[in-house]
Amino acid sequence: MDGAKGPKKRKLTDRSIPHALAQVPEFAQESKMYQSLLEMERKLDWTMTRKKVEVQDTLARNPTTTRTLRVFLSHMLSGQPWQLGEGNADGETVNFETGQGIPAWSFKVEGRLLEPPNQRSRDKIVSRKFSTFIKRMIVELERDPTLYPDGNIIEWPRAQGSQPALDGFTIRRTGDQPTRIRVLIHLEQNPEQYKVSPELGYVLGIKEDSRIGVIQALWNYIKINGLQDKVDRRKIKADDYLRPIFGGDAVVFQQLPELVNRYLMPPEPVILHYTINPTVPPPDRPSAWDAEVKMEDASLKNRMAVTIQASKDSIQDMSKLDDEIALLSQSLHNSHTKRVFLQSFADDPAKFIQTWLESQSRDLESILGSGPSEGATIRAEEFRRSDFFRLPWVEEAVAIQEGMRLSSKQ
Repeated sequence: MDGAKGPKKRKLTDRSIPHALAQVPEFAQESKMYQSLLEMERKLDWTMTRKKVEVQDTLARNPTTTRTLRVFLSHMLSGQPWQLGEGNADGETVNFETGQGIPAWSFKVEGRLLEPPNQRSRDKIVSRKFSTFIKRMIVELERDPTLYPDGNIIEWPRAQGSQPALDGFTIRRTGDQPTRIRVLIHLEQNPEQYKVSPELGYVLGIKEDSRIGVIQALWNYIKINGLQDKVDRRKIKADDYLRPIFGGDAVVFQQLPELVNRYLMPPEPVILHYTINPTVPPPDRPSAWDAEVKMEDASLKNRMAVTIQASKDSIQDMSKLDDEIALLSQSLHNSHTKRVFLQSFADDPAKFIQTWLESQSRDLESILGSGPSEGATIRAEEFRRSDFFRLPWVEEAVAIQEGMRLSSKQ
């Protein structure tokens, strides 16, 4: 059986020094330095708290960055006449079941995200697969559909739900004729990007941005040109450029997001052109194109998250130092009290003893409620509370309460 736990020790929090002791010439300089350190600590705590709140607010809004996505296009050939010259001499024949000996080609679309320059090794994160950056991809083949009825348009939409991420896509077709290919890639951006219609884009000077970015640009235009009504701040006045967009002379501030949505369109896809010529060997290196993509800045988010998460060891060390400072401050208070006590006794022992006896007598009378003053030193509030429990109905109320408690047990 565990023993009864003792009372919890109260943690000391007062770290100030007695004001009277701070005025002593021997401790004046050290006291001033200590007070300066306390003031600096308060300012530092306030600044760190404010910065942590700002970082938390930024993390809630998911910091974004612009990265470069490099797309590679390449092709491979098989069964072409110039490849089967030696094979036919050995008696190799065409196998329609396996496709061996049939002229064909395969077209590959691959991609990877380039690492930003001057990135620290500890900030590197696992790179995302190429397919996670694609919302939709369409490959158009320019060839005669009567000769090749297997389809000239290949579409890859991102399926909803779980789907394995891929580093690239491969399209295989039969044929020995040159083929021109057009690849349309709709990128997955975070935040979602939109094309701004020419009417609004001409006023704001932007062609493509996120919805929040367009609203912010419109609000900056309103503030710079002083279009907010001086009396009713909710009212936005229109100038000559905004009047066709607003459809009037003024709108309410809450209508700005709805107005912006009318002038947002899906962004233009990334269009890549490629040509496959089966009569010549494919190039040794794939063709590459770079496209900018908006994405969440994971490395910055991780660094910001670390700044607001203090180390456990650091917290323990700081707590230990604070406890030591508070303990020394309390010891200083006790020493100062003892010094004042002994100094008063040394200056006038007789008066000190008389004052001390009078103080003890008052405390004793307050405890017992009797004495030479017959309890006159006891506060009226204490008398009132004691008389309250001597009222005639108190005994009856206690009896009823005890009876209800006993009956509930039975």
